[in-house]
Amino acid sequence: MTANYLDEENAEYSERYGLAYSRIQLINSETSGSGSPLPEELSAYFHKTSAFIIETCEAYNLASSGMLDKMDITGLKKLNQSLYKDINGSNYENSYAEPGFATRKLGKDIGQLLCVLYTEMRVNIVYAFEKRLSLLVPLLELYIQVYNILEDSPSAATEIHDAIYYYFFDYADIMAEGRIRSLLDPGLSFATDIIMHKDLSDPSYLYLFGEYISENELKTSEYLNTLPESSIKDMASTFTEGYRKGFEAYNIDLSKKGTVNIRYVLGFERIVREAILQFGKMGLKPCIYRAERGLLYRSSGHKNGYYGGNANRQYDYDHRMDESIIFDKAFADRRLSAQRKAFEDMKELASLYAGPAVMETFGETDFTAADKKAAPRFNEKQQEQRTNFMAASSLLTNEFIPGDTTSFTIIAYPVPSIGDNYQEIFNETIKVNTLNPSLYEKIQTCLINALDTGDFVTVTGRGRNITNINIALAPLNNPAKETKFENCLADVNIPLGEVFTSPQLKGTNGLLHATSIYLDGLIYKDLKLEFKDGVVTNYSCSNFGTEEENQRYIHENLLHQHKTLPLGEFAIGTNTTAYQMGQKYNIAHKLPILITEKTGPHFAIGDTCFSHEEELRTYNPDGKEMKCKENSFSMLRHTDTSHAYFNCHTDITIPYNELGDIIVHKPCGTMVKIIENGKFVLPGTEELNKPLD
Repeated sequence: MTANYLDEENAEYSERYGLAYSRIQLINSETSGSGSPLPEELSAYFHKTSAFIIETCEAYNLASSGMLDKMDITGLKKLNQSLYKDINGSNYENSYAEPGFATRKLGKDIGQLLCVLYTEMRVNIVYAFEKRLSLLVPLLELYIQVYNILEDSPSAATEIHDAIYYYFFDYADIMAEGRIRSLLDPGLSFATDIIMHKDLSDPSYLYLFGEYISENELKTSEYLNTLPESSIKDMASTFTEGYRKGFEAYNIDLSKKGTVNIRYVLGFERIVREAILQFGKMGLKPCIYRAERGLLYRSSGHKNGYYGGNANRQYDYDHRMDESIIFDKAFADRRLSAQRKAFEDMKELASLYAGPAVMETFGETDFTAADKKAAPRFNEKQQEQRTNFMAASSLLTNEFIPGDTTSFTIIAYPVPSIGDNYQEIFNETIKVNTLNPSLYEKIQTCLINALDTGDFVTVTGRGRNITNINIALAPLNNPAKETKFENCLADVNIPLGEVFTSPQLKGTNGLLHATSIYLDGLIYKDLKLEFKDGVVTNYSCSNFGTEEENQRYIHENLLHQHKTLPLGEFAIGTNTTAYQMGQKYNIAHKLPILITEKTGPHFAIGDTCFSHEEELRTYNPDGKEMKCKENSFSMLRHTDTSHAYFNCHTDITIPYNELGDIIVHKPCGTMVKIIENGKFVLPGTEELNKPLD
């Protein structure tokens, strides 16, 4: 954000900030002893949470005065640890941010509401570091309003709910404008300024973002600072060239664009700084926004934006559906109206948006979620309404930023918690990310030529894996010039190594089984999905003790609260080098989907790979046009747009060591084997077996 804009914005809110800050200091004092106007447990809640808010305001005072920039690393680290200590490690079990603790202490109804309120107050940490009074002050005022309600009536759950509801309802315009502007306006440069102007050899800079800083971020930055500038430039070039090649491959004119949205994890600033310089030569300015923490965007898994370490993953999981305490159709309509107005106000910026460039990480400590009954959840009516809202929101975004006018790239690197072989694994990942595309182009063309002859493909598991599924393939009108599978090389999706298609739903039947798999950071044990005519008809796993808990876990986190999902993609991964890396270092379960999907056949439930891009004509390197881009759901975009897309796409991979056969079935009844007992047997693909051996 430009200094002038920020100064003007803060000037408008400075008086309100002073009043709110003073009132919260008074609340802390009022609840400190026996003279509190509230019952004992409520008094304890407000005393502890107001102390946290005061500490957050003190962080804002440091940032706005310039003192934060002058603090040494010892002081910055102490401040960071103090701000996040209440949810860190075992502290979380006795925090009012933990739903079970809050409801035990305060009662079910008020406890859940005040738990969500405190969780929202914790978002103010990052607003304080960004010096954004326009976002910080309204939350302080909401907190004071709730305190005043309880002073008058200590059991006023309905009034508390209404206060929270109308806070989000009334500020919907400001929230939508802020979120969309952060995506589109390079003038919002808080993160960019740190990346480009701070001394990246001094790890103190990491604490200036306001994110929780763990050993992963510190050690990543430290390791990258040991690498020569040439290595940093090469890694950045792999990232930026993949982005450029995406526009080239899809015949989109990059010269008409002006901004690129860079999403990454803190610690990788040396690479990001160089990427910004390289994108600049393409005529692109960076928009680097924070992964949203607030109730409206909160999730336990995938994060869009930049972010730091995770103080407590169970905390994120517990609060992934906090929006359920206020969500209804009127609120959804209000948000859509606010989003439309924001997009209309920023039409020109939207036209310049080129798409995201994403740098993911892998190797975080394993996490198994606990199912907290006290945590908020969407009811069945809300689930349906929210599904409709998400579909409408996606279509609205596509109206102003058409999917066929943008591209993307995505790459991943390990973090130090992956283990003692971190540096070796990092170097192996660079190798995986830079394999020879010419070699893979030829091999994958052999695969596609065989697959194009089939009506359907059979995939079976081996050993404990009992997968047995038939994938129906759409027909071609002109096989000499058309293809059913895209030849995926090192452009938008790094690393290279897959051929993929959108299956025909009718005739796609069978069982997909994963013995153990991590998806969006959550583990699924013995995951089974049954398909009938291309849609999920039954599902199970063995994470929890009861069938009800297991099905709810899948429904909420894998089906994303849809009643069912179609099979949007079938692919055969060919990056056996990545598979070898996973086996060699025993990190296969830690690899991200981005890499895992290249280490065996994978099946994506949800939208196709070509969501909102169905009309865009694309070609494989051999000149054949990719024709199989949609299914019976995506075709509804012509007649019933609200049911055409599901706004999710999750890849489920069967690794080579659990894979039996992949067989192409031709219309004449003959068969072509692609893989037998986990090994490639199709002539022309033998090179892929070398890493497997």
